[in-house]
Amino acid sequence: MTQYRGRFAPSPSGDLHFGSLVAALGSYLDAKANNGQWLLRMEDIDPPREVVGASDSILRTLESFGLHWDGDVVYQSQRHEFYQYHLDQLITSGNSYACDCSRKMIMAGGGLYSGRCKGRNINEMNAQHSIRFNNTQGVNSFDDRLLGPIVVGDDFAQEDFILKRKDGLFAYQLVVVLDDMAQGITHVVRGRDLLEITTRQVSLANHLHTSSIKYLHLPLAITSEGLKLSKQNHAKPLDLNNRKKLLNQALAFLGQKTPSNFNDVSQEELLRMAIEQWDVNRIPKSSQIL
Repeated sequence: MTQYRGRFAPSPSGDLHFGSLVAALGSYLDAKANNGQWLLRMEDIDPPREVVGASDSILRTLESFGLHWDGDVVYQSQRHEFYQYHLDQLITSGNSYACDCSRKMIMAGGGLYSGRCKGRNINEMNAQHSIRFNNTQGVNSFDDRLLGPIVVGDDFAQEDFILKRKDGLFAYQLVVVLDDMAQGITHVVRGRDLLEITTRQVSLANHLHTSSIKYLHLPLAITSEGLKLSKQNHAKPLDLNNRKKLLNQALAFLGQKTPSNFNDVSQEELLRMAIEQWDVNRIPKSSQIL
């Protein structure tokens, strides 16, 4: 095992777009510049949001850009028993409980869950219910490698967040922490949209006594209308006929040096130079970039 183990974890809800490329490239360069491993995890844990063929499309796209991962791809859809085992441990130890509160009820109370169902026995619940983490030691801060100290409100940090949804699907907060733990992830480089909820992942990781992770959150690419580039906002898929140009644009977006003789270098040379010159301190600290 190398000292640095990073990962890229796309969801197969559509083709990769420019925002995805920025996240993938940033995490890849940070891993390779630190002589580390770059793992790939497919977050296919939410079937209603998945697009048929998207997983294979994502893999082909990454390979075409020269972003080759280490080891086998991990598919969350194949790890249900692993997630359920650890969830059962949390239930048995009294560190989670059943909740039948609706989203409407929570929004009416201000948007954060109040703890109304705390202490309810899961085995006594007849109605459809979610399972929440009994967040007794919520973490309200962490250090980001680019942004420095990040602090969130105590109400948010201490909320008993969901581990398994009412529809029976495992929640993102549970599976991401368990997978990072199982894969020995040491560094996470991802988009700024996940900045706040990092505190929840740190809270759960602390409870599970897993190793601490160093986080780095990249600025988000947005449209002229101020919308984040995302599959939900119908961001255009990457043009695979212009891979070198898009790599160069992604490097510039991340504040990295780009070659003056762009037309004379190959895509492979561009990536090699990017790894050699990778500098976290050059990444813009703004949360969004047009």
